[in-house]
Formats: sequence, C-alpha cells, structure tokens
Amino acid sequence: MKEEIQQFLLTHLNFLPPELLVIIVSATPILELRGGIPLGLGFGFSFWETMLLSLIGNILPILPTLIIFQPLSKILLKYRWYKSFYNWLYGRTLKKSTQIQKYGAIGLMLFTAVPLPTTGAYTACVAASIFALPVRISFLAISAGVLIAGFGVGIALYSIF
Repeated sequence: MKEEIQQFLLTHLNFLPPELLVIIVSATPILELRGGIPLGLGFGFSFWETMLLSLIGNILPILPTLIIFQPLSKILLKYRWYKSFYNWLYGRTLKKSTQIQKYGAIGLMLFTAVPLPTTGAYTACVAASIFALPVRISFLAISAGVLIAGFGVGIALYSIF
C-alpha cells in the first residue's frame, strides 16, 4: 500500500519540486517519515537535507491534528460511518498505547519513536486525545518521538544504501 501511494504521488504530483514531494509524503498519514526518507534518498538528497525535509513534513500536521481531532470527532460521531471508524481507531489505539497510559508524555514520545506501522505521529495524536494529555506537552512529546524515529530510519537507510 505504501508503494502504491508513493507511486500515485510521484505520478500525479511530478510537477512539484522534489523537496516539496518529500515534505508532502512525510506529512501523509501511513507513509510519514517511513515514506519521506526513502523518497529523499531516491532523489539523491544528502542525509541532512532529507532529514530536514522529512522532519518538517512529519511535524507540520501534529499541532493541527491535536487541536482539531477531538472537537471534529464530537461533531462527526453523529454519523454511523464515522462512529464505526472511530470505534475501530479507538480500539486499535488503546491496544497499541499501554506505554502512554503508564508513562504519559514520555510514553507518548517512545510510542512515536518506534518506526513501525501505526506508531507514527497521527496515531500518537489520537492517543494523546484519548488520554486527554495537554496539547503543548503532547506536541513536544510527539515531535521528540518523530525526531528519534526520523534519525533511526535515516541512519539505517543511508548506512545501507
């Protein structure tokens, strides 16, 4: 699925500068850094350029997501289709977020730092909302987790390739 999304973006957004594509891919749910960093590597960017663009892209949507998710969900829960999606997302997030319950902001940072599917910034924003963590603390914790994950993925990929 990730490859299909990347291919779609490259095919339909090829008129955009490659730097902007890395930012867009890194800001996209599901792909996030795990899609942006390989794309930057594929474009031939230096390690630091790729890291900067990917981190900007992945950190950019955190604050709006933290602010908008809860009020928007309250409005959309009136609709059956959203309620079933929300219940699925809520259950999935709870299963993956025991460390957030136990350790609060530090757990949120560690949860985000693990570069695996469904442990990125968007899921962390949902978890922060579910556990009613303050927006400022959540933003800092999730951003720190994104930095850790980004450097982990970046170092691994640039070392191998």
